[in-house]
Amino acid sequence: MLAEVKELSYAIVLCDDMDRMKAFYRDLFSFPIELETETSLSFRAGAAVSLALRKRERHYDGRGAGPRSPGVQLAFRVAADEVSKCHEQLVEKGVTILDPPADQPRGHRTVYFADPEGNILEVYAEI
Repeated sequence: MLAEVKELSYAIVLCDDMDRMKAFYRDLFSFPIELETETSLSFRAGAAVSLALRKRERHYDGRGAGPRSPGVQLAFRVAADEVSKCHEQLVEKGVTILDPPADQPRGHRTVYFADPEGNILEVYAEI
């Protein structure tokens, strides 16, 4: 066990088409940009959390997202009455909806959608 590790400070989404992914995330979220380079983009996604995009360049980065590759699901919390509003905004932007708003047995109301490279994103509220 890594007892010294006390928190998750950032998540990185590996990307094939950086320009397309940067545009998608910049247009979708109002998070302030912390740092941008040709091969990366980092947002302040909460008081102590960064969300970053990074171009696949390393030999261990693997292939792009999709149903046949290992993946990470990113979840973004909103107020309970905002899940449907977010769904409407996603539909208006032409974002691929994976599952429309629904109440889950774990006590969340969710909407699942995909970014341009097939990564799974979720907007949820505790209900």
